[in-house]
Amino acid sequence: MSSIVLYEIRSPAAVITINRPDKQNALSRALIADLLAAFERANNDPAARCVVLTAVGKVFCAGMDLGELADSLKLEANEADVIWDDVKRLCDLFERIYTLPKPTVAAVNGSAVAGGAGLVTVCDLAIAVHEAKFGYPEVHRGLVAAMVMPHLLRHVGERAARRLLLTGELIQADEAYRLGLINEAVSADQLNDRVTMLCGVLAKGGPNALAKTKELLRRFSHQAVPVEDTARASAEPRLTKECRDGLEAFFAKKPVPWA
Repeated sequence: MSSIVLYEIRSPAAVITINRPDKQNALSRALIADLLAAFERANNDPAARCVVLTAVGKVFCAGMDLGELADSLKLEANEADVIWDDVKRLCDLFERIYTLPKPTVAAVNGSAVAGGAGLVTVCDLAIAVHEAKFGYPEVHRGLVAAMVMPHLLRHVGERAARRLLLTGELIQADEAYRLGLINEAVSADQLNDRVTMLCGVLAKGGPNALAKTKELLRRFSHQAVPVEDTARASAEPRLTKECRDGLEAFFAKKPVPWA
């Protein structure tokens, strides 16, 4: 496993840790690939009864890597395959976590924004520190948070999802708990103990029974729009002038032209 993703067994769980604190644990192409490999490893690891996803530092995940997003501004329409590949990789990661037969727990050590909030929503359970913030600011950049919509809707319902996705505002962990986005908000010094206790409870379930329960939950809450369509809806805005203007304004720390 690479240095940007750490993998260890803390019985009964496999703990996967995002280790890019200098980049606010942003989702680069390399990080997405290594996270996907780590979850595959956990799926095949007999020592892992459940899987914990957490991060190093004070931020859980700030979303997509800004450097790579900046490079995407230079792409022409005939280079759209690069953008599609980037979105497809993240879509594959979300889908792998969501469909993993073993229970998954997000141990949210800090703010989870955009794709970082997406990682939280695709985990079965989530415990966050009180200081954590959650949000989907994509619309402020001319982007669309299409891939996370079905997962967010399952947790918080349409009214709250519309508020989060249309306003792009960030909410505190206590509010995220009230909405159902996370299962619990705790102090930072309690996070590890609470996650460890939860993993112990999960390990009491029969592996096959847990896998079947997850399969049935997925079938009962099956999304109406195919995964490929949500990925396409996320990729297409990145080639529009609105998105380019939004990202350029963000990097230049200037107001967006439509504000």
